[in-house]
Amino acid sequence: MSISAKLPHCKHLGIVPYQETWEEMKEFTLQRNEDTQDELWFLQHPPVFTQGLNGRKEHELMPGDIPVIPIDRGGQITYHGPGQLVVYPLIDLQRLNLTTRDLVCQLEKAIIACLAEYNIQAKGKRDAPGVYVDERKIGSLGLRIKKQRSYHGLSLNINMDLEPFLRINPCGYQGLIMTDIQKESNLTDLISVEEVATKLEKHLIDNLGY
Repeated sequence: MSISAKLPHCKHLGIVPYQETWEEMKEFTLQRNEDTQDELWFLQHPPVFTQGLNGRKEHELMPGDIPVIPIDRGGQITYHGPGQLVVYPLIDLQRLNLTTRDLVCQLEKAIIACLAEYNIQAKGKRDAPGVYVDERKIGSLGLRIKKQRSYHGLSLNINMDLEPFLRINPCGYQGLIMTDIQKESNLTDLISVEEVATKLEKHLIDNLGY
């Protein structure tokens, strides 16, 4: 099997600190070469707000006791916390023949396909990256590309406390309503992050063209 056809190495990391994981992503991207196998990291973070390179202070309404970390992805402020699946695709775009826009679209399509397994009809928006159920946002994207290699990635709300999103203008949009799979699916049994991660892993591999 050629390196271009190799499946990515998928890591399921559990709940891990944001700062350490960010440093590890940057180091992996810096050290990799044309033969390095792509990786997909599936994880959760303890409560944290992350503010992108274009972030404006005015979108931090009342973060309170949750830390705000300025980071090097695009976009505005968002929230990560338990019950939310975060996926970091550490991939070589050139090897997969993807543009940055292609990558965004394929990540959105993978999320939409995963949500369909829970009978949730979702869509992307050209002018506001992410995945929406009607006008409620359920999945967010924020990437950094260096030398045609990506890090940071996507977050998908599964069964989380959505209150911290009220402390910010999510992704820079005042009044944006956030939702999660548990609310939109109408299932009574608790949906686990691990279950969704397994389903999303398959859709990501399919949509990214491995």
